[in-house]
Amino acid sequence: MKNYDSYQHVRGESLFLDDLTSPEGVLHAAIFSSPIAHGLIKTIDFHEALNSSGVIAILSAKDIPGENQIGGIIPDEVLLASEKVDYIGQPIALVIADSYLNAKKASNKIKINLEKLPPIFDPREAFRNNSLIIPSRTFEIGDVERAWKSCDLIIEGTADSGGQEHLYLETQAALAYPQEGNKIKIISSTQSPTAVQRTTARILAIKMNQVEVDVTRLGGGFGGKEDQATAWAVMAALGAYKMKAPVKLVLKRNDDMRMTGKRHPYSSDFKIGLTNDLKILAYEVTFYQNAGAAADLSPAILERTLFHTTNSYFIPNVKATGISCKTNLPPNTAFRGFGGPQAMFVIESAIFKAAEKLGVDPFEIQEKNLLNEGDEFPFGQRAENCNARKTWNELKRKINFEKTKVNIRNFNQENNLIKKGFALMPICFGISFTNTLMNQANALVHIYTDGSVGISTAAVEMGQGVNHKLRQVAAELFSIDLEKVSIESTNTTRSANTSPTAASSAADLNGKALENACRIILDRIITNIARELKVDDLKRLLIKKNILLLDNKPTEFTWEKLIQKTYTDRVSLSAQAYYATPGIYFNRNINKGKAFAYHVYGTAFIETALDCLRGIYKITDVKIVHDFGKSLNPVIDKGQAEGALIQGLGWMTIEEVIYDERGKLITDTLSTYKVPDLHFTPDKVEINFLEDSENPMGIFNSKAIGEPPLMYGIGGYFAIANAIKAFKQDTNIDCKAPMTPEKVLISLYSESIKQKPLKITKES
Repeated sequence: MKNYDSYQHVRGESLFLDDLTSPEGVLHAAIFSSPIAHGLIKTIDFHEALNSSGVIAILSAKDIPGENQIGGIIPDEVLLASEKVDYIGQPIALVIADSYLNAKKASNKIKINLEKLPPIFDPREAFRNNSLIIPSRTFEIGDVERAWKSCDLIIEGTADSGGQEHLYLETQAALAYPQEGNKIKIISSTQSPTAVQRTTARILAIKMNQVEVDVTRLGGGFGGKEDQATAWAVMAALGAYKMKAPVKLVLKRNDDMRMTGKRHPYSSDFKIGLTNDLKILAYEVTFYQNAGAAADLSPAILERTLFHTTNSYFIPNVKATGISCKTNLPPNTAFRGFGGPQAMFVIESAIFKAAEKLGVDPFEIQEKNLLNEGDEFPFGQRAENCNARKTWNELKRKINFEKTKVNIRNFNQENNLIKKGFALMPICFGISFTNTLMNQANALVHIYTDGSVGISTAAVEMGQGVNHKLRQVAAELFSIDLEKVSIESTNTTRSANTSPTAASSAADLNGKALENACRIILDRIITNIARELKVDDLKRLLIKKNILLLDNKPTEFTWEKLIQKTYTDRVSLSAQAYYATPGIYFNRNINKGKAFAYHVYGTAFIETALDCLRGIYKITDVKIVHDFGKSLNPVIDKGQAEGALIQGLGWMTIEEVIYDERGKLITDTLSTYKVPDLHFTPDKVEINFLEDSENPMGIFNSKAIGEPPLMYGIGGYFAIANAIKAFKQDTNIDCKAPMTPEKVLISLYSESIKQKPLKITKES
């Protein structure tokens, strides 16, 4: 279960983009960007900047040979602004110099005259002003209007979730250099090599076969390099194309935080109706998504929000409306969970408020409404191999739930200033790209004459261990030592027309394509050696642990001899294969279909201890039963689950993205943006693998792991909320995340603050 990449990282041997030896004569680029959130460009003066030391050129929109457009889903985003600016940090010009320092100094000398226009930062205000990315969309099942009449209790409210900074260790980066035949090669820190290739071709007015994109690995992505890595790669390519020289563009940390989008903040209205026996009959929700200044991936993210409206519950009557609102912030983008967490936070808020009104614990409502086999989601798909209740019941058994409840209640009765709270958080997350055409992959396999194996796929390694898993797939299929298998960088000349490494689908799609390629070669090898051994029934032959077996008995053919024999007989030892997820479809005209190959289920117990004097909390205990399927690599999968959990807890608690009234990011450094660290980490984290879980849609019956566990972090919010209520029962929890210590303190003493407002004098 060793992970080769982890050893490389620890030893400092892994090469990231900025570690690569730069070509001779490399130039460096810096970005000149908008200083205001919304305005018209009147004039730009490059004169002083052009005369600065080391400056080679300054490129603007007029220097783009092709179309000044990088929008993917919707063509609404320019590479370089030329007429107006829509957010602070929007790129306007590319300064190219002999060093980054000289390029940066020169960019500060550019003079721009802007006519300010009124900006919009709030999604609800954008909606009122009809500032939308796309028309609203609605998913429905049943009849909510009729169902309200049968409800014994109806609760209405709002729930807001904030943004989240990706904070990948490696910032956005690219290195581009010209090649013969008017071609460009780009080494990019991207999750989407084909998107970089396609957009570069559009910007430079050349063909895609003239653009090669190569990715060795990323120093983290979390979705932040799915679409937003493209612009920086294309800028480097534009510089290399125009200068006929290599150009390197690496963002500094504060520039990366300032100029790139985050997880989408959402503001949502909900209405939920229940019967007295706690069954949810109806649920209506409207999501106001803060998309930022351009579409980016917002329409797809909003769609996945709608797909996950009801989380792990069956609700017979649902109406969910999603509205993507255009504001004057950097375009928000993909983030681990891709819109699913925002939806789940709202339904959990609605259940929390309903429980509060009914005088019951939220887990009573949760348990009553969990999905069962065959239940229908609001988009028409039915739950198959449903493990919602199985993970819930297994978790309750593992934590001895009744005893745990009593212990927490007793603790709170005995302690005045430290209160404990807990929450249960079930999850149900669909696996597949919701854009059906993206569910495809290819793989290329070579077996060399010494028996070593090289594989190429579209999967991008970014710390999630996909490279190691793919090596395992090849080693398992050929039944050879893992050390014999190596994986190549992700390259558009070897893997064309690729989907991004996203949606937790990389191991599934690329693993299945790899399996197909390996089986093609394996069939050739066995068929060829069968002729040599005069064996008619191929089932009698099997490769096991580097040896060819005949009727389960070892032959003289080791793996190496077998490969040499195959090569000598002029049988191909290379294969390219393809995989497309079968059976999935979605009709956007009626918003119905089978959008996902399968779902991942799980349940978490999260406990917190709250210092009610200072508002400081600590996540003390997390226990999870998670549906991994048949894990390809339990060590990697457990690490992914732990990392996702912490990232989800961070989003719900301490990570707060703040812009000022002008649209300037205030939390643009690690001194102002707080992320989980070792001190934040829960005292105890226990991840349990659900036993006897099968998944025929996954490679070797495994299930995707990247995104689903992040949603467990939502339970942290409600654990803290319950601790607050243990201290002050009548506290109104407003369901606005993140739940920072400052907000906790205000919740604990809101009445005192109102009665005795803080006075600030000159002396103080």
